[in-house]
Amino acid sequence: MTLNILFLSITIKKRSLDLEEAIEHERIKRLYEENKDRQLNIQRYI
Repeated sequence: MTLNILFLSITIKKRSLDLEEAIEHERIKRLYEENKDRQLNIQRYI
């Protein structure tokens, strides 16, 4: 009887954002919030 066992090691480390990526994430977040507000306003009038 043969027992084959595979050992796998995964390392996860937090990635740091540079300034341009951080600005882009903030812009996307702001656009998402603006669109969400627009959708809520439209739903109120329906």
